[in-house]
Amino acid sequence: MLTSLVVSIVAPDRPGIVSEVSDKAAEFGGNWADSVMASMAGYFAGILHLQVPNANADLLVSALNAMASPSVQISVARTLPGGSAAAVAPLKGGVKLDLVGQDRPGIIHAISAQLSRLGISIVKLQTRISSGAMSGENMFHMQAQLQLPPNVDEDTLRAALEGLANELMVDITLDD
Repeated sequence: MLTSLVVSIVAPDRPGIVSEVSDKAAEFGGNWADSVMASMAGYFAGILHLQVPNANADLLVSALNAMASPSVQISVARTLPGGSAAAVAPLKGGVKLDLVGQDRPGIIHAISAQLSRLGISIVKLQTRISSGAMSGENMFHMQAQLQLPPNVDEDTLRAALEGLANELMVDITLDD
């Protein structure tokens, strides 16, 4: 039997952080199942899913927690039973949302509030700001993978976002 761990790390960016975490996982027979990591504003931030034999789970959790310091934040959570990658069903009713518009505060707040009202989960979210090709103004880009509940279809989502897109003056595209 395997224990699933979700680990988050925030630390000043430097070479070797991923290697150090993978060393600990390998030392205790852990499997690196999934991860999302990035370097932002001089910091490394990552979240990962490890699967480790039950007998080694406490040892791996201790080893990971020992990596923490005043400048390195580490959090380890055990997933609920059945939360391993093998037991998680593929997304059904998943929709990809792409948004582009002139950058301004509140875009994520407005979109996430609308999604929450509909009971839609954000499975993955990626954002960035770039310089506009023609105007040179900052353009906000958002890509999200959404999980719709059984009572919400893509047409309902599209209708809910159309008015918001006009209000925010952004372009929104939905794809299966």
